[in-house]
Amino acid sequence: MATCWSCGAAPGGTRFCAACGKIQPISRGADYFAMLGLPRKLTIDADQLEARFHQLSWKLHPDNFVRASEHERELSLESSSQLNDAFRTLRDPVSRVEYLLGQAGMRREGQHKQQAPPELLEEVFELNESLDELREARQAGGDPGARAELGRRLENERRSFESKLELVDMELEGLSSDWDRAVDAGDEATQKKLMDRMNDALNRRSYIRNLVQSVQKELAEA
Repeated sequence: MATCWSCGAAPGGTRFCAACGKIQPISRGADYFAMLGLPRKLTIDADQLEARFHQLSWKLHPDNFVRASEHERELSLESSSQLNDAFRTLRDPVSRVEYLLGQAGMRREGQHKQQAPPELLEEVFELNESLDELREARQAGGDPGARAELGRRLENERRSFESKLELVDMELEGLSSDWDRAVDAGDEATQKKLMDRMNDALNRRSYIRNLVQSVQKELAEA
């Protein structure tokens, strides 16, 4: 069990030792939910989250450790940095899901492949054809009217995929609510199934978002 670096007592699982009040080191891979005093749920009250962040931020701010030892000042900087990361991650619903699954080892780099969702294959094929046509027309310096028409077609396709992105976000919102209910019920089997479904939804979201960004880039260069 960890002990306080200053007095040797059990620090009590907080940022400050319960015995001597000294700031404590952060542990690698510290849980962002626990850091902000929140349960591992995906529906978070934004005002409550911000209030907890500001409360902790004030306590950990380096200005409060100007006259402390160098070690304490370093701990303050590290803790403040990690707290900022936790707040940025948990205030966004999508990054919140990403983080939860990442903690379970489901979102590691290279672990999820960028593959077109089966239900979108035909639309993705048509979009890629339009992109190729626009690139060829731009390189060949073709008829401006034809290029403008290609641009309008791509813009419509971009809007269509942005609508699909919104649908995925709505799906993630529903899955997040299901996750919270499963947590309340202590239903680990359902939690595991929901993680798999959220992971699939995030993969689809990532693929569609990349498509939208590709279209935006091509339109900007057209």
